[in-house]
Amino acid sequence: MKADLHNHSYYSDGVLSPSEVVRLASEAECDLFSLTDHDTTDGIAEAQLEADKLNLNLVNGVEISALWRNMAIHILGLGIDVNNEILQTGLEHNQKLRKERAEKIALDLWRSGIKDALEKTQSFSKTEMLTRTHFAQMLISEGYCKDMKAVFRRYLTGKKPGGVRVEWEDFDEIVHWIHSAGGKALIAHPFRYRMTHTKIKAMLNDFKCVLGDGIEIVTGTSSDEEIQLGNQWAGKYNLLATCGSDFHGWPNQRVRIGNLRDLPDPEKAVWRYL
Repeated sequence: MKADLHNHSYYSDGVLSPSEVVRLASEAECDLFSLTDHDTTDGIAEAQLEADKLNLNLVNGVEISALWRNMAIHILGLGIDVNNEILQTGLEHNQKLRKERAEKIALDLWRSGIKDALEKTQSFSKTEMLTRTHFAQMLISEGYCKDMKAVFRRYLTGKKPGGVRVEWEDFDEIVHWIHSAGGKALIAHPFRYRMTHTKIKAMLNDFKCVLGDGIEIVTGTSSDEEIQLGNQWAGKYNLLATCGSDFHGWPNQRVRIGNLRDLPDPEKAVWRYL
């Protein structure tokens, strides 16, 4: 089974349309694919139309921002009913928080000498949703930074210019939204958070306690050690496993759809339970 269950279109912070992303998945010979835009399911209808044309199995997905012990994390919802009222009300709440954050980031950047940040950043998005990735691409384009790593070293995090904190809902509430929509809730890219291994394990334990379903073990940038540890922890906490490239399509991102290592234990694969 060649699966890629974590990808983005321009409905959040990706570059390509849902149709274009699905075509790339088909060209990569994916058997199973999911579009998981940040805090929105608006691109799924278009993705489904293209997936039907190409005979590609599409899993309805979303990536939702949450807080765990006051730290921001992302939770994937896979196999969701996009028409579920509880889920959509929750996503609308997060979209409102994102809009407020974008305005605060722009103001913060203006105070540090970067003028018209909101207008310039909007040109990088085909929808009204502006994410930190859009601001990062603007800062690179304007010559303030040379790459994404430099952006987040100098801007958009902590107490740096544009480092705006968002009070997302607690992770147990996001699990509730996803389960209400009939989906599985999985922690996305656990090694990307600024956490020690001890903290990651505490997060997984807490996640299991609130009936979270799984963990993303394989991503487009996972190391062998991360995959091995993720698989070990999935077994320890009785969690399902998923894999996804986290494709966005920006020119400075090397990740490709479907270019993933295999899950170490296919028996734990989330698609067996969707």
